[in-house]
Amino acid sequence: MTVDLVVKNAIVVTCDEEQTVIQNGGVAVSNGRITQIGESAALEQAAGSARNVLDGSGHILMPGLINSHCHAADSLFRGLVEDLPLEPWLQKVWTAEGAILNPQTSHLGSLLGFSELLLSGVTSTMDMFWYPMETVRAAREVGMRVSTGGIFFDGPGVDGATLDDRIASAEAFFEAFAGADDVFPATMPHGAYTVGPENLETARDITDKHGGLFSTHAAETKAEQADVEGRYGSSVIRHLDHLDLLDERTTLAHCVHLDDEEIAILARTGTTVSHNPMSNLKLASGIARIPDMLAAGVHVALGTDGAISGNDLDMWMALRLAATLHKGASQRADAVSTHQALGMATRSGARALGAADRLGSLEKGKLADMILIDVKRPHAVPMFDPVTHLVYSTAKSDVRHVFVGGEQVVRDGVLTRHTLDDTLNAVAELAPRIAATVA
Repeated sequence: MTVDLVVKNAIVVTCDEEQTVIQNGGVAVSNGRITQIGESAALEQAAGSARNVLDGSGHILMPGLINSHCHAADSLFRGLVEDLPLEPWLQKVWTAEGAILNPQTSHLGSLLGFSELLLSGVTSTMDMFWYPMETVRAAREVGMRVSTGGIFFDGPGVDGATLDDRIASAEAFFEAFAGADDVFPATMPHGAYTVGPENLETARDITDKHGGLFSTHAAETKAEQADVEGRYGSSVIRHLDHLDLLDERTTLAHCVHLDDEEIAILARTGTTVSHNPMSNLKLASGIARIPDMLAAGVHVALGTDGAISGNDLDMWMALRLAATLHKGASQRADAVSTHQALGMATRSGARALGAADRLGSLEKGKLADMILIDVKRPHAVPMFDPVTHLVYSTAKSDVRHVFVGGEQVVRDGVLTRHTLDDTLNAVAELAPRIAATVA
């Protein structure tokens, strides 16, 4: 077997179930998959015949991060609407989006957002946005994996689509990307307060027919809970459960306001919760009961939400908040462990994508989606525990190299597939029009 790549002499944080750490190790990669993982000495034979060898000295090698909830194209609007809670904030956001967004600008915004994510070590993202074909086009240009698909929203929405348009687009999306290893097709209704029961069920029927994923916003604010309960007589999670929308292929973003029974429902159904701490704090939505969810057996992944509600797409910030916020809120130092937090950004994210068998950890046979993090920096020395360093000290600027399926898509902090300056210049040219939407 021809070895395409060997990375050696790194501190390897595998993020596997056993939480294996190799102090001086690496991986061998062939045809996009890890064929060997272990001590550096055991990789010497593979390195001798490998097409490429990368010395990982002074770096942590770990799996790429997985962002389980994002609106990458909303990076066009970062910082535009500030100091409002979710409901009035959304009205201003939708006004701005309606004035600016079309397939071309959505593609531009997705390029901007995905570039930020990939440079920071995110190799897969679950992204909900108005023009999913453009989302995929942008993800492929920079070289990352993406889960997206047909958007459902009662009324015309930002894209002006009818219900028939949405159904046709959702079906066409599954047909276009069936069997793709870099796209995880889904249907993505916006939420139970913007999509009625019949259309939620329609979205679910489409994804069930194709064996895809299902994701929606849920229980983000008290106002949302009151709205859904007033319309349908039950809370958001009970409503979704009654409609038979919850299972292991469902990811619910936020889930900030849940009672004990709702947490038990999520555990029973195998639903994944995407925890978005930065967005929930900035929009004053609240603090999700993550320790209680983990204790109940709920699968919790991690997300950034959009840059319009957190101002950047920083999974390392989200990771640090997931590990620390709940300690302060509960006054329990063990509320969320470092391994639990790191698992949210890796293994749990892979599970949300239905890809736990091939993503989320560095193991033989899995896809070589991996990142190298520079630890020759003042904030990394001394480093007694690499996992603790990743959770509490790592910054997105520490990511030096990124591989997706064994292909190097970031080299020394620079994208290899995409010229970022072109995107930055195009966004700068568009910025005055964006600013005018809220003037």
